[in-house]
Amino acid sequence: MTILRSPAGIPDATVARLPLYLRALDELAEQGTGVCSSEHLATAAGVNSAIVRKDLSHLGSYGTRGVGYDVRFLAGHIATVVGQTQPWDVVIVGAGHLGTALAAYEGFSARGVKVAAIVDADPALVGTVVGGHEVQSIDRLADVIASGQISLGIIATPPSAAQGVADELVAAGIASILNFAPTALKVPAEVDLRQVDVAAELQILGYHAHRRQVDTTAEVVVGS
Repeated sequence: MTILRSPAGIPDATVARLPLYLRALDELAEQGTGVCSSEHLATAAGVNSAIVRKDLSHLGSYGTRGVGYDVRFLAGHIATVVGQTQPWDVVIVGAGHLGTALAAYEGFSARGVKVAAIVDADPALVGTVVGGHEVQSIDRLADVIASGQISLGIIATPPSAAQGVADELVAAGIASILNFAPTALKVPAEVDLRQVDVAAELQILGYHAHRRQVDTTAEVVVGS
């Protein structure tokens, strides 16, 4: 098998798929699968096998011709590349329904992420316990970040507050932000910003559901 490397400059699209491969490899390992082909991994990850081979080529791995990929070895290397082999502390800004759900989510730890703190601007929420963490005032955000090893920030606030929160996170030294607020944020070029807009994704699904409904109706009319 080709020796794997941990290169810089992996394309963003490939980086976005690496967690999918890692999850699929972990599942295969749990099932007792020791070696898998690109087709096997593609099926498990829900992508095309050609994409799998191209993505893994960025890591220096081409597998063994006629054999495939060593599941645990490849999983370990991808985990290293995506930073899962070291803990990443995150602060959640917003202790509403979404922030509470995120704070209680047990899947973070399996991916090397630990919720270190949660803050909110609502005095009624400050002091309450969410996901095992006492909610602190957003006025202490900079101190909370400075006092710990926090590297990631999650924004789970109303849209109107999101930009201000992003500015505070950046000012406090956070360069990796995951935004759940349904609004576009402006951050410096050196800050990594990921957007999760659940409503927009549902609208996209709604569009496709509507198209299927229209197509079905048209087929019925034509066939009648």
